[in-house]
Order: sequence, then structure tokens, then C-alpha cells
Amino acid sequence: MMADQAVALITAGASGIGLTCARALSAEGHAVLTLDIDATAVAAFQTEFGEQTAVVCDVSDADQVVAAWGQLIESRGRIDVLINNAGIAGPQQPVEEIDVASWQQTINTDLNSAFYVTRLVIPLMKAQRSGVILNMSSSAGRYGCPLRSPYVAAKWAAIGLAQTWAMELGPWNIRVNALCPGSVGGERIDRVIVRDAAERGVDPEAIRNLYLRQSSLRAFASAEDIAALVCFLVGPGGQMISGQTLGIDGHTESLANWLDA
Repeated sequence: MMADQAVALITAGASGIGLTCARALSAEGHAVLTLDIDATAVAAFQTEFGEQTAVVCDVSDADQVVAAWGQLIESRGRIDVLINNAGIAGPQQPVEEIDVASWQQTINTDLNSAFYVTRLVIPLMKAQRSGVILNMSSSAGRYGCPLRSPYVAAKWAAIGLAQTWAMELGPWNIRVNALCPGSVGGERIDRVIVRDAAERGVDPEAIRNLYLRQSSLRAFASAEDIAALVCFLVGPGGQMISGQTLGIDGHTESLANWLDA
């Protein structure tokens, strides 16, 4: 890594949307780092981007984040881009059926992790008087979504944090935004569809069509769509964009997920 090379840190960046963003930012000249819970994916990330670019870390655990910070990031002296990307789908159940452990796991992964990492990044960004922080929210964080209470709670909070941090950090030339994908095509949404169909006892294609009907474009976004927006926001075109909630969802009309809706 060159001394003046911009550095991007992506939580859960070793697969899925995070990895696609890492590749796009790397192509734009950033050194990319990740904290990821999947040891196999971390090893592959290191092979692609360099041995000192990734560490196995459960970012829902504050102590692990602090340890990983000291191991991977602190000595670099700068972070120019932080993408708080880590997240899980959480339970898909009526609120009264959700157990406390599932609620806490979802909140810890989807919300608390953003705080654990961001609080360590901010002093570096303040010292360099620049930076971009992107919180990965969701269409569900704007509109709500039945049967997804803990996920919605975390994603709604990610928007509030982005707006609050934009206010706090703007005087240091640090920009903060929330990104709100709808359903994103790929293995993750396929797993969600299969699980949802099994829980409802219906064919997975019925669930897929239900999800597609939620947006005006009747299509899932791609990870590449999200990465393209990330690159725009961290580049010259995004210099005056802060405190915003940006949809990448083909225009969500409704997140009602009843089959007879």
C-alpha cells in the first residue's frame, strides 16, 4: 500500500455485496480492508487483495472489533471510506413469536456492529479532516416490513445514525449517508426466498414473484448496482452528498409480503 493511497474498510466485505464493493473500490485505486466472520472467505480475500487486508472478526462483538482494529487497521494511520455492511436477515416471524436471542443477535449484527466500528474510525477521519461513511440500510428501514421486526428496527436505526453522524461530522469534512437496497439478486435472497417459502408452505417461485412485485421496476437490484453508487459517492461527484438516504431498489411501492396482497 502506498503511503497516500486511500483506504476503504468494509465490514463483511469478503463475500456478497461487500466483496463486490471491495472489487469496485480497488479498481478505483483504493486499498481495501475487511473484517469478516467467515474464515474461508477471509482467506480468499487475502489471496485476492493481499495478506494484510483482512482478519476474521465477528463485528457484533465489541471486544473482537477492538482486537481486530489493533491487528489490522490502527497502524495504517488512515481510513478514507467506511462501509458498515455487516448484516443478517434475522427471523421472519410475527413479533410475538420472536425469541429474545434472535432479536439480540439481529440487533447486534445489523446495528451495534456499525457503532463498534465507526467509533474507532472517526478519530482517524477527524485527524485527516476527510472521510466517507456509508451505513447499509434497506428499503425495510424506510417503510417497515411485516414479520421482520428486528431487521427493520436495525435498518431504521442505521438511517437515523447516518443523519446524526452527518450533522456531527460535517465540520470535519466527513460525509455520512445511508444506502437502502431493496431485494438484491444473488445467493442471499435465494436463501431468504427458500426459507420464506418453507415457512409458508408454498412454492419458492410464488415468494420470488411476491418480492419482485414490491418494486416499480419488477426487478432485483444487483450487487454491482450498489457498488456503482458507492464509487460515485466516494468520488468527486459525491462531494456535496451527506445526510441522505439513497434507495437502490427500483422504486419500492410496498413491502407488504402477504401472498394475497
